[in-house]
Amino acid sequence: MLAPTSFFVHNLALCSSGYTELRVPNGTQHWNEAHRTLAEDVQVFGRKKTATAVAHCKRGNGLIKVNGRPLEMVEPATLQYKLLEPVLLLGKERFAGVDIIVRVKGGGHVAQIYTIRQSISKALVAYYQKYVDEASKKEIKDILIQYDRTLLVTDPRHCESKKFGGPGVCSRYQKSYR
Repeated sequence: MLAPTSFFVHNLALCSSGYTELRVPNGTQHWNEAHRTLAEDVQVFGRKKTATAVAHCKRGNGLIKVNGRPLEMVEPATLQYKLLEPVLLLGKERFAGVDIIVRVKGGGHVAQIYTIRQSISKALVAYYQKYVDEASKKEIKDILIQYDRTLLVTDPRHCESKKFGGPGVCSRYQKSYR
């Protein structure tokens, strides 16, 4: 039995076997295809150290929110321009047709800022690749990589883990011979 989504509640029908089935709208082969045409949605993530940001990009009117707040209200205010870099580089007209909702957790303030900007950039590139055209996606990608590679590529550096026999990575507990 197919679980109906909110998009298709009006397309439900009762089969002869008694199960509820989903009517596929005209012109589509499968109900997933019909669902995709209604909600053009892309989900991507950005990472830095232990911070992770998940961005959902869909057709809209230029709204960018982070944890339910507008982009301008994200703290710390000193790193506000780091958040706005993708928008300033690509121009507001590229963001005008999409809404981006970001959820971020883990890490510190700076790592969260870097994951947010990375997830916003990756979300726009993925949306343009999937729903617009390859040429504009390549143009966006080239602009972002030319400015800063970490806008699209995760920084692999992590804190080295503590070892036994000492308080940290390399330092050892003091030892006495007598």
